[in-house]
Amino acid sequence: MDALCRAEPRSRRPAAASASPLPWARFSAWLDCVCVVTFDLELGQAMELVYPYDFRLTEKEKTSICYLSFPDSYSGGLGDTQFSFRLRQSGGQRTTHYEDDGEYNREAPLTLQRESAHYFGYVYFRQVKDSSMKRGYFQKSLVLVSRLPYVNLFQSLLQLIAPEYFDKLEPCLEAVCNEIDQWPPPVPGQTLNLPVMGVVIQVRIPSRVDKPGSSPVKQFNQENLLPAPLVLPSIHELDLFRCFQPVLIHIQMLWELMLLGEPIVVMAPSPTVSSEMVLALTSCLAPLRYCCDYRPYFTIHDSEFKEYTTRTQAPPNIVVGVTNPFFIKTLQHWPHILRVGELRMSGDLPKQVKVKKLAKLKTLDTKPGIYTSYKTFLHKDKTLIKRLLKGIQRKRPSEVQSALLRRHLLELTQSFIIPLEHYIASLMPLQRAITPWKNPPQIRPFRQEDFMKTLEHAGPQLTCVLKGDWLGLYRRFFKSPNFDGWYRQRHKEMTQKLEALHLEAICEANIVAWMKDKSEVEIVDLVLKLREKLVRARCQHLPVKEETLQRVGLYIETIIGSLPEDLQTVLHHH
Repeated sequence: MDALCRAEPRSRRPAAASASPLPWARFSAWLDCVCVVTFDLELGQAMELVYPYDFRLTEKEKTSICYLSFPDSYSGGLGDTQFSFRLRQSGGQRTTHYEDDGEYNREAPLTLQRESAHYFGYVYFRQVKDSSMKRGYFQKSLVLVSRLPYVNLFQSLLQLIAPEYFDKLEPCLEAVCNEIDQWPPPVPGQTLNLPVMGVVIQVRIPSRVDKPGSSPVKQFNQENLLPAPLVLPSIHELDLFRCFQPVLIHIQMLWELMLLGEPIVVMAPSPTVSSEMVLALTSCLAPLRYCCDYRPYFTIHDSEFKEYTTRTQAPPNIVVGVTNPFFIKTLQHWPHILRVGELRMSGDLPKQVKVKKLAKLKTLDTKPGIYTSYKTFLHKDKTLIKRLLKGIQRKRPSEVQSALLRRHLLELTQSFIIPLEHYIASLMPLQRAITPWKNPPQIRPFRQEDFMKTLEHAGPQLTCVLKGDWLGLYRRFFKSPNFDGWYRQRHKEMTQKLEALHLEAICEANIVAWMKDKSEVEIVDLVLKLREKLVRARCQHLPVKEETLQRVGLYIETIIGSLPEDLQTVLHHH
C-alpha cells in the first residue's frame, strides 16, 4: 500500500489521466470534500485539513464539522469509532465541480436524493495513547462530507482509508482523492466498480423503478476483477435488527411517531449508537420519504442548539440524536424521548425498554426507556415479535432478521399509503378530456373527507391484518410534514404527466386544418405557446418521448412557414 500513498500534487497530474472535463468533477459527484479534525490544546477541536484545497466551507460550517467530528461527552474508550452526522448548509447555494442537471434525483428513489441544503458527515475517530503528544493521547477524525445518504458505502470506504491515513497522513489522502476522481458517477440502476487502495468496492445504485423490498444483492459480473471485489449488499441500508433490538416490541409505536413527524430525542451512550438509531428510524418509512429534519448526532455546540432547547415554542418536527447527559435537562419538555444503552448482539432477545411517563425523566442516571404519553392508533403485531424470537432461538443471521423487519415495515407503510395513492390517482382528469387547443384541465383538489369515505371499501384492511384506529391515524397524518411532502411530490408528478399528455395530443392533431380559419394573431399566439411548452418540457425533463418533442418543433416550423415573411423574420428572431 506504500506505493498507493505516494501521491503527486494535483497540479502535476497528467491531463490524460483524467477523462472528466474538470478536475474534481468526478470526485464531487460522490463527495464535496474530505476533512481532518484534530484536538489542539489551545483551540480544542480544530480543522487541520480540507481537501480538495479549493473547496470552500463557511466558518460556521467548519466550526460545526469540528464539534460534530468528536464524541460530545467524555468517553474514556480508546480505539476507533465510526458515526455519522447531518449538517445544515450555511451561506446559500454553493458552486460545485459536479455538473448535475437533476438527472440523479429524477432517477434515484426519493429516500436517496442528493441533498440541496444539508451535508452528511461520515466520521472515523481515533483515540489512542501517545506519549509524544502533550495530552498523552492521539485524537483525530477523518471526515467524508457528501450530499448523498450512502452511509454503508462511505463508512466502508473509511474502514479502508482511515487506518492507512493515520499512519501515512496527507500524501495518502491525496492519492485516495485522486482515485475517487476516476470513479464513474453514481447512476441509479447501475452496478459500479469503485477502485481504491488496491481494493475494488462493488455497489449497485438503487433506482426509482426498483420493486420496493426487492433484494439489491445480485452476483455481479466478476470475471475480470482480481482480486475479488468487496461487494456491498447495499449502499445505505443499516442492520435494522441490531439497531432496533432494545425496542423491537415498540416498533409499531416508533413507526407511527415517524409517520406523523413527531419530535423525537434519541439519547444514546455514544455517537455510533445515536447516529445508527436515528438513521434506522428515518429509514423505517421507506418507500415513503421522511420529510422532516433529522440529526443523527447533535452536540451542545451546534448552531441550532438554542432553537431546539427553547421552551417558548413547541419542539420542531425533527429526530435528534444526542449523547451528552446535559440534554436530559434541556430537552425534557420534548414529547418523545428514547433512551438507549450500548447495542450488544447476544444470543437472546435483548432486554426490551419500557414505555414510561415523561415525568420520570429527571435524573442523569435515567434508565433506558421510551419516555412518552403517546397512545398508538394501531395494535401491536405480535406475530412479528414471535418470528423474530424464533429467529433468535434458531440463531438466524442478523441480516435475515433485518430483512424480516424491513419487509414488515415496508408492508405496513404500503398498506397505509396505497389507499392514498388510489385516491390521488382518481383526481387526475380523464385522458379524453385533454384536447390539443385548450389548456389541459386542472387536477381536482384533495378532499380529506372524500378520501376517508373510500376507506370503508378500499382501506388498509385489504392488505394489513393489523387492527386499530386507522382513520384516526390518517387524520393525524394529514397534519404532518410527511403528508405535505408526499402530496406535493405526487401533485408535481401528475402536473408533469398532464403536460406530457397535452403535448402528445398536440402531436396527433391536424395542425393545418386548425390553421385554416384562424387569424394571424391567433397563429402567432399558438407559436409562442408551443415554444414555451417545448422549453418547459426540456427544462423540467417531462416524461415525453424525444420524437414527440421533435414533432412539436416541426409543427412550429410548419406554422411559421405559413405566415407572411415579415412575421416569419420576427418569430425566427424571437
